[in-house]
Amino acid sequence: MSVAENYARLRTDGEATLEVGGATYDLPIRKGTLGPDVIDINTLYQDTGCFTYDPGFTSTASCESKITFIDGDKGILLYRGYPIDQLAEHGTFLETCYLLLYGELPTFAQYKEFKERITRHTMVHEQMTRFYTGFRRDAHPMAVMVGVVGALSAFYHDSIDIHDPEQREMASVRMIAKMPTIAAMAYKYSIGQPFIYPKNELDYSANFLHMCFAVPCEDYKVNPVLARAMRRIFILHADHEQNASTSTVRLAGSSGANPFACVSAGIACLWGPAHGGANEAALTMLQEIGSVDRIPEYVERAKDKDDPFRLMGFGHRVYKNYDPRAKIMQKTCHEVLDAVGHGDDPILKVALELERIALSDEYFIEKKLYPNIDFYSGITLKALGFPTDMFTVLFAIARTVGWIAQWKEMIADPMQRIGRPRQLYTGSAERSFVPMDQRQA
Repeated sequence: MSVAENYARLRTDGEATLEVGGATYDLPIRKGTLGPDVIDINTLYQDTGCFTYDPGFTSTASCESKITFIDGDKGILLYRGYPIDQLAEHGTFLETCYLLLYGELPTFAQYKEFKERITRHTMVHEQMTRFYTGFRRDAHPMAVMVGVVGALSAFYHDSIDIHDPEQREMASVRMIAKMPTIAAMAYKYSIGQPFIYPKNELDYSANFLHMCFAVPCEDYKVNPVLARAMRRIFILHADHEQNASTSTVRLAGSSGANPFACVSAGIACLWGPAHGGANEAALTMLQEIGSVDRIPEYVERAKDKDDPFRLMGFGHRVYKNYDPRAKIMQKTCHEVLDAVGHGDDPILKVALELERIALSDEYFIEKKLYPNIDFYSGITLKALGFPTDMFTVLFAIARTVGWIAQWKEMIADPMQRIGRPRQLYTGSAERSFVPMDQRQA
């Protein structure tokens, strides 16, 4: 029997039977709290001499986790069991951080202590300001983020020993606290304005907006509607299970790399347009369409399989139902546009009409191309005053706590080993070296 003809049959006794070359192997089936069962192939290569082929690891669980659960078919996203809409509507971002890091929502005393710890660490080492002047003025803010976050390990030597629980905790607090400051400095540098220091009396989201938009020559008061929108955006993006950047952080961390280096690697991965850049692409598409009367043309192009045009912000690799985050983001988008006086924004009108079509047109329904969070977040961030090259930076601020929670969980997992994916080799078989003067052209 060839490898291609091998198969696995699920049995009712909690094992899968695998036949390879006439031999039979029993593989245990593991059950999670929620979600599909998992066939444990941990000893597959050792037992059979074969391993699995799964490009993109879409059918492979790389770890066991208690942090985030997604049911893409039902449109469910849970942080530690709590629905995302409840957290975004009723909680603060630092409550969500505490939940992701420690597994439970904090009591009042726990929240107060955690908030004070974060607040005390929002400033960065003053020498780090010199790092920014080493970048070209027009450097992409994500390039700056990759470099500066990676450089944190050069300044905070007392929190890079991953085997020391206290140092791991200190590194976690520092990164969550300093990421908004580093991001705001990247933004200020890109527009030629002086850095604004954190203000301890402001909450996490309002403080970030203040550092981005305040100037030394006048007072700046954070609009509470915009601060609430920023809070929701941070909560909605805080974690998303084993996505590309989170898997990158875990893979880097599996080698024993310090947490600052791991998060820097996560930022680099997030920079990819297929990951963190999706909201920017969605906004660019809406601006290209421009007006409601041009929508039919673009919808027909999207349906034409021979046309390279794609509607950005629709569908999701995980969600085969309405993205639960998109509902909250749609509401937030309206609130922000009303607050800043853009309630009649033509781009929003295009977005709403596209949404209506997507939810009623048989083509979109059949292919389950529902609007996702990126569809609305790009418009919202633009209305908040951020240029498009800052969109992914804001994503990185929010996702830092998820990366840290996943990294800490990985470090504490006794089953964890250094990541080492296998490959299906299709190159040349072994051959002998030929001297240059004997090689055929």
